[in-house]
Amino acid sequence: MALQLFQLNFKARDDSGLGRFWAEALGWSVSSKEPGATSVKPVGSVWPDPAAVRIDVIAVPDPGTVRNRAHIELATTSAAHHTEMVARLKELGATPADAGEGDLPRTVLADPEGNVFCVLEPRETRQDAGPIAAVVVDCADPRAMARFWREAMDWTVDEVTDDHALLRSAKGGGPQLEFLRTPHLLDPRHRVHLDLAPYPFDHDGQAAQVARLKALGATTPVDAGQGNFPWKVLADPEGNEFCVLGPA
Repeated sequence: MALQLFQLNFKARDDSGLGRFWAEALGWSVSSKEPGATSVKPVGSVWPDPAAVRIDVIAVPDPGTVRNRAHIELATTSAAHHTEMVARLKELGATPADAGEGDLPRTVLADPEGNVFCVLEPRETRQDAGPIAAVVVDCADPRAMARFWREAMDWTVDEVTDDHALLRSAKGGGPQLEFLRTPHLLDPRHRVHLDLAPYPFDHDGQAAQVARLKALGATTPVDAGQGNFPWKVLADPEGNEFCVLGPA
């Protein structure tokens, strides 16, 4: 059985502060079960519902201040909603960010720790996604990335070209996963990555899933610092790190 997207993992200097920002931004709940880890969850959805993808903010000594390969795009339902959301996010501490993308139908902002994200103008194709319309990952070869991630997760390919690939959960709803062809790619180790998990009662087990992913082309980063943790760090064929969690 394939894996499912469980959460987006953010590294941060102040996990509770960044967690509060994203909880207010998305209208989600926020909690901290242990020091240095803050979870931001949608209200009313239970994983593995695709709409229940959450954000996990982890404190690290030096998360860096680079532009990440992966970023979030937020959905809006109307022009007025777009304007109101941008204004509210700025009140919460977001700042304008120059993404060098010209006049595109989105507003580019950065959260209080400098992570760039976008607020999209209304799009019919994103209306069932929830507040997070998509997770966008810069890449060199969208077609190859679509092939790997289609097999890695229980998701379908909605669209694929030489410039971008768009995947979504086979169950419908929840954020889409978009791979965008980008020249001059940055180093793949950044502050935002995907955490995958087996479905509840998946009897294949974490080890079997890791072996399956490696057969698809995933690798184990040399400096991943695996340690004795209940997750396994892998990298996709373009070097983007992600984690495979134990059964939920």
